[in-house]
Amino acid sequence: MTRRAARLTAALLISAGLAACSGGGSGSAGSAGSASSGMGGGNRPTQTSQPQQRSTIWDLFSNRRNPNDTVAVNKYLWNASLEVLNFLPIQSIDPFTGVIVTGYGTPPGGGRSYRATVNITDPALDARALKLSLQGAGGAAVAPDTVRAVEDAILTRARQMRVRDGKL
Repeated sequence: MTRRAARLTAALLISAGLAACSGGGSGSAGSAGSASSGMGGGNRPTQTSQPQQRSTIWDLFSNRRNPNDTVAVNKYLWNASLEVLNFLPIQSIDPFTGVIVTGYGTPPGGGRSYRATVNITDPALDARALKLSLQGAGGAAVAPDTVRAVEDAILTRARQMRVRDGKL
């Protein structure tokens, strides 16, 4: 009988721990104050407060996306990646997460087949936002200089597109 009581106690402690993770408190940390404007006298709210969205432990397991979210991928890096790697057949593409997965293909004037995975992680036109992975036929490793050359080609093309659009 003591084992059963120990199990019940452990289950209650775990449940209480999960309930504590949900936040549930009503503090005043999220409330916006008001400030007086020096001219004209009187108090006016300087910012509007929006209700804070509560999050729970269960939010980690849900895959629901907010329909108002914008795409966080740099369009110049995205289009430059597609242009530079246009000799590779596209297997999977997701502009919302910034992932391009290609199949095997041979570059013009080359004799070796490659496949690429491109991951664009940031909306900024920055080298850190571009992650490129190349794989040779049969899973062979690709020289780091080759990967760097392809990354440089993508970044150069992205900068050219940005200058062409007049956004520099």
